[in-house]
Amino acid sequence: MARQKRNFTHLLKHSMFVLASGFVLTACAQSASKAPRSYVAHKTTENIVVDGKADEESWEKAPWSDNFIDIEGVKTPTYKTNMKMLWDDEYLYFFADLEEPHVWGTLKQRDTVIFYNNDFEIFIDPDGDTHNYMEFEMNALNTIWDLLLVKPYREHSLVLDSWDIQGIKTAVHVNGTLNNPNDKDSGWSVEIAMPWKVLTEANSHGKIPEDEFWRINFSRVNWDFELVDGRYQRKKDESGKYLPEYNWVWSPQGVINMHEPEHWGYVYFTSKGVDEKVTFEIPEDEAIKWQLYALYRKQKAFKNKNGKWAASMDELAQEPIKVKGKEIQPSIELHEQGWNIKVESPFTNQVLIIKEDGDFLKSKN
Repeated sequence: MARQKRNFTHLLKHSMFVLASGFVLTACAQSASKAPRSYVAHKTTENIVVDGKADEESWEKAPWSDNFIDIEGVKTPTYKTNMKMLWDDEYLYFFADLEEPHVWGTLKQRDTVIFYNNDFEIFIDPDGDTHNYMEFEMNALNTIWDLLLVKPYREHSLVLDSWDIQGIKTAVHVNGTLNNPNDKDSGWSVEIAMPWKVLTEANSHGKIPEDEFWRINFSRVNWDFELVDGRYQRKKDESGKYLPEYNWVWSPQGVINMHEPEHWGYVYFTSKGVDEKVTFEIPEDEAIKWQLYALYRKQKAFKNKNGKWAASMDELAQEPIKVKGKEIQPSIELHEQGWNIKVESPFTNQVLIIKEDGDFLKSKN
C-alpha cells in the first residue's frame, strides 16, 4: 500500500498529467516542431572515482551542457544548473553542478519520494519508444530513488518501484554546509556511475550504444523553503498548503510533465575520447517521430471529445504535414484494440508507426 500511495502521489504532484486538459494537449502539439537539445558523451579510459567532485582530467575536458531552463522552456531558473557525461565499458557517468545558496535535505530512506526535497533527476529511454524507461532521483543527502516505468503515466500502466539500478555509485559534494541556515552556500554537485549491465536491459539490442544515441533528460526540482525550529522544510502558504515546486530541466518539455519521453533530449555516445571534437545531428526521421506523437495526442483528444477514435487523417490534420521541407502522408489503421498511425519516411524509406498506447515502431519498407 505504501508503494502504491507513493506512485499515486508521484503521478499527481510531479508529472502533473491531466488527460483531458486542452492546455496540456495544445502545448505538447506546439512543441512538436521544436527540436530537443542534444549532447555528445565521450568515452574515457581514465579511472573515474565517484566522489561528487569530478576532478579527473576527463571530466575537466568533457563539455558542459547548456544551462537548464524552466520545464516549459520559457523562464530562466533562479539558480544555474549544468550537467556533463562520460562513459566507459562498464559505466555511464553523470556529473551535475547545482547553484544553490541553501543546501538542505531531510529524506534518508531509499526509494522514498525524493522530490519532496530539492533534488536532481535523470530519465533514460534507451530505445526511444517512450516505454520501459528509467527514472532516477537523488537529494543532497545522497539518498536515491530509482524506478522503471513500463509506460508513461498517461497510459495508466505499471510503475516498478522495487526495481533497482544494481551496482550504482553515487556521491554528493556540498560547496558550503549542509542543513545549516546560518550561512550561505555556493551549491552542490552530484556524481553518478550507472552500470551498463542494468541500463542495456531496456535497449533494443541489449548492448552499449557505442556511436548511437539514447533519449535522456535531466530535471532539477527546487522548493521555496521556510525554517521551523531552525530546520529547513518546504514552504507553505497561508492555508497550510505547500507552495508549488520549480521544475528546471536540460531539454524543455513544453509542458509541466517530465513523463512525456518524446520531448527528452538526445545523447550520442561517441567512441572517441574527450580530446576529439565530435558533432551530432538528430536524424531526420526523428523529426517525423515528433509529428507522430503530436498526432497521437490529437487522436487522444479526439476520443475524449467524440467518444470514438478518428478513422481518417482528415479528422486530425486539416493542413499538409511537412518535415524539413518534405511532405509526409500518415494514415490511420483502426483495429480491434485501438489504432496505428503509420507513415513512410521520405528520408530513409522506413515505415514509422505509432500505436494507441504511444509505443513507437519502425520497419523497413
